[in-house]
Order: sequence, then C-alpha cells, then structure tokens
Amino acid sequence: MNNLQRPQKYMDKEIAELESFIKSDIDARELKRAIAVRMAISGNIYHEISLTLGVSNFFIGYWKKQFKTKGIEGIKLGHKGSKGYLTALQNTEVIEWLKNKEYWNLDELVTYLEQKFGVIYKLKQSYYELFDWAKISWKKTQKTNPKFDKELVKKRRKKLTIFYLKTRLV
Repeated sequence: MNNLQRPQKYMDKEIAELESFIKSDIDARELKRAIAVRMAISGNIYHEISLTLGVSNFFIGYWKKQFKTKGIEGIKLGHKGSKGYLTALQNTEVIEWLKNKEYWNLDELVTYLEQKFGVIYKLKQSYYELFDWAKISWKKTQKTNPKFDKELVKKRRKKLTIFYLKTRLV
C-alpha cells in the first residue's frame, strides 16, 4: 500500500508524530532520518528529498520502512555506548582514595579495584585515567629520587664551575 492508498488521517497522525520528534532535542542523525521520512510521507519525490538533504534514495526508503514497522523507535539511534565498569559514585570513591594516599602505585590501584569493586580493566590506560582524574602522575611513587647522591652532585658542580671558568677566561 503506497501513500496514495492510505487514509489521510493516518498520514496526518504519522506526520504529527514525526513533527513532535523533530522538535525534541535529538541527535543530528536522528533529525535527518525523521525529516527524510516526514518528507516521504508527505508525498515528496525521493529524488527531491535526496537532493535537499544530501542522502540517497535507499536511505529514505530504509528509514521510512523502519518508521512504518517500529514507529519513532525505528529511526532512533540503536547504539547507546557501553556501560562503564565503575559507577559515578564508585569513580568518585576511587579518586578520593587516591587523593588521600601519600604514595601511589599502579599495582596497588589494580588490587584495590579488584577487591573493592570486582573490576579488572583489560588495558592499563584505564588505570592511568583514574590517576589523571585524581590529578596524580602515576609515576610519582617516591618522595625523593633514589639515585640522588649529594656527594656526586657536589663533585659535578665543582667540575662544571671549573670548566665554566676556564672557558670564560679563554
């Protein structure tokens, strides 16, 4: 059954439903789908719609069919992203835990997350992001440089001072 055979009241109802959806705060891709479907239902020629919206005839037909079979849900975006491992509250708790520590260690964070929340990330980058959100450099694990030797520094400074003085006099 094409648009010409359908009663006008059904077309008006569908168009009103699409208009309401278009006026709501939606993603640009959903908006383009809804406008294409509304124009098609209103009787516009696919070629005109494709030129106006910059889409293919297949795009118009596909989303019109989705709308006819599933309604507005058919033209909405299907993928909503993956669910995070930690909730916002748990994230905040981990960040506070990190901020209250004097020293930080990646292995300690991994153990804490596993024991407290049962979360094990596949990539180390996820742990590094937690450090970053807590405004902590994850490499900052010791108060002082273990390689620092005051005597070596004094000798090196003395050598550099002598070198500087010699090159300055030349």
